[in-house]
Amino acid sequence: MPQTQHVGAERDRVDGPAKVTGHARYAAEFPVDGLLYGVIVTSSIARGRITAIDLDAALAVPGVVQIFTHRRRPESDWYKHDFSDDVAPPGQPFRALYDDVVHFSGQPIALVVAEEFGIARHAATLVKATYQAATPETDLQTVAHYTPPKARNGIAPPPARRGKAGDAPLRVEGEFRTPFEYQNPMELFAATAVWDGDDKLTVYDKTQGVQNGQNQLAKIFGLKPDHVRVVSHYVGGAFGAGLRPQYSLFLSAMAARALERPVRVVLTRDQMWSIGGRPATIQHVRLGAGPDGKLQSIEHDAVGSTSRYEDQQENIVNWSGLLYPAATTSLGYKLGKLDLVTPNDMRAPGAASGVFALECAMDELASEAGIDPVELRLRNYADRDPAEDKPFTSKELRAAYRLGAEKFGWGERNPAPRSMRDGHELVGWGMATGVWEALYVPHTARATLTADGKATIACAASDIGTGTYTILTQIAADALGLPMEDVTVCLGDSKLPTAPVEGGSWTAASAGTAVHIACSELIGKLLEQARRLNDSPLGAAGRDDVVLAAGRLQLRGDPAKFVTLGDALRAGGLDHIDAEGSAKPDQSVAEKFTANTHSAVFAEVKVDAELGVVRVTRLVIAVAAGKILNPKTARSQLLGGAVFGLGMALHEESMLDHRFGRFMNRNLGEYHIPAHADIHAIDIVFVPEQEDHLNPLGVKGVGEIGVVGTAAAIANAVHHATGVRVRELPITIDKLLPGL
Repeated sequence: MPQTQHVGAERDRVDGPAKVTGHARYAAEFPVDGLLYGVIVTSSIARGRITAIDLDAALAVPGVVQIFTHRRRPESDWYKHDFSDDVAPPGQPFRALYDDVVHFSGQPIALVVAEEFGIARHAATLVKATYQAATPETDLQTVAHYTPPKARNGIAPPPARRGKAGDAPLRVEGEFRTPFEYQNPMELFAATAVWDGDDKLTVYDKTQGVQNGQNQLAKIFGLKPDHVRVVSHYVGGAFGAGLRPQYSLFLSAMAARALERPVRVVLTRDQMWSIGGRPATIQHVRLGAGPDGKLQSIEHDAVGSTSRYEDQQENIVNWSGLLYPAATTSLGYKLGKLDLVTPNDMRAPGAASGVFALECAMDELASEAGIDPVELRLRNYADRDPAEDKPFTSKELRAAYRLGAEKFGWGERNPAPRSMRDGHELVGWGMATGVWEALYVPHTARATLTADGKATIACAASDIGTGTYTILTQIAADALGLPMEDVTVCLGDSKLPTAPVEGGSWTAASAGTAVHIACSELIGKLLEQARRLNDSPLGAAGRDDVVLAAGRLQLRGDPAKFVTLGDALRAGGLDHIDAEGSAKPDQSVAEKFTANTHSAVFAEVKVDAELGVVRVTRLVIAVAAGKILNPKTARSQLLGGAVFGLGMALHEESMLDHRFGRFMNRNLGEYHIPAHADIHAIDIVFVPEQEDHLNPLGVKGVGEIGVVGTAAAIANAVHHATGVRVRELPITIDKLLPGL
């Protein structure tokens, strides 16, 4: 019987039944005997010092066990050294309850621990702090802008200027702004810490990197790394907010260790605004081109927000030097220090903001030149990386333009603004290019096969809802010749084989390759056992000569010659066999090639001609991302990214009151995210792309690319519908009405 091929086929999520039946446990759901509950008290000022904290009323509440503050907490190396986590930017990391200095509004200043959650929550309201307040600076436009003295690991600074500025027949210039945005995942950040009294700590945490949290806790408390275990089997959304350990992890562990009882800390929705989000940006883009639309110069300068204590950095402007060639390219990036928490890497960090500005400017250039927006991009197509003069590992962006335009019906577009209508609504069609890094980073996985033909795959990587459990199951099932139901994947546990944080759209390629290698190593070991049999039909076979299928190790060209799994294991006196595989990028590939995922995004909007209400009625996203392991889960990722981009374009904005340095809409009632009624037709087109250089699977990630370019395509469609060019997100009614 021919073996079923799982990789490349649509498969349901293997973790789906556990999630929909409630069997999947999240960080705040693990049952623990003797559990205490911690509730965080936060600062009411954004800058200054704590002069006193009155705890008397809170401590008098029956059931309150302890209250921790900067004056009432155990000592640890955390307060003597700056222990940065694995993905921290340059600077000094925030340390909860370190001293009396307030760095941002909503900063944790006390932890109330009680026998019941309700008691802790009530007692927290009785904690009264007094402050010596200073005037906060939270306006990116008014603070000084500076070039970060040290680059963040993995974030390349803008390349040096190329060429000399000159006059171009066609020029467009604009200032573009993006606001503070927050991930707002469904699951709140939480940690359940268990201290066993023998210098061992287990924490059930909401995180995108269990070993990142493990390493930090070990340093903070002076523990052996193997005495710290962080578990995060399921994550109810994170979108970058869980890349760095949040203060809920430290506070729960500190309290559990001090009280020698398990402690659970869950952030409130309001407190989710005190863990970072997408930084605000101010960007200036200037394009110069000839009459034919060919770019002669690209200038892109950006300022991003950061905190006073860390230099958070993103790749915002470098995309402008990558997507389109020009004789002159000038890119600049600076930061502005604000009295806010350090931003974090929100989905498609840097690219979502930077490509919005670039692609809107390209649309303005298309209008100025009288050239179709797709045609303009084709005339400026980069066959090589313009910044580094290197070929791409693969690039099917031309095909993405073509297939996306065909699916959308772009050829029927009337280019004149306000020329298309549907009753009382103005209709606009816009498009944009999307680009993201195709990353491949070190991962390790272990494969175990038992005599009954069951396999277990283990890796410390997290599944943050992307479908990692499912695609790793598919890869292992194909490699070991098993049905998917006979493969169990274990993830999100720091005791498992090494994996970095899950981010950057690298997990499918990296963890997937590690699993593929582990399974191949396992078959090699199995072949060694099979050769021990007397008169083994595989005695002369090499590793590449055999495959494992239906419980038999058989010759690739002659399935009649085989050894059963059971016989091979018995030959070695084994009841199981396992092997580890490590995925490691080839540095020579990075030196020779540039690797990216690309997309073409097409958007239709309908705008009420009198009220200015915008509806996105259609989106088509054509994506070139190498081999698609599972079109069903990949499509889900891209749909989610498209919704992110739509929210960025029309809805999401954290509003600061600069007098108090506080976001005023710290809830889901006033921080608007897309609802079901906002989402209409979204079509995903997978563009065939052969990737032969980047990794053995030929895979590129899709988690970020659905966001990049979507906001720009919608903004460009709004301009086409109304003739009004809005350069500041989100595009709200007040910004449209004056031009209507």
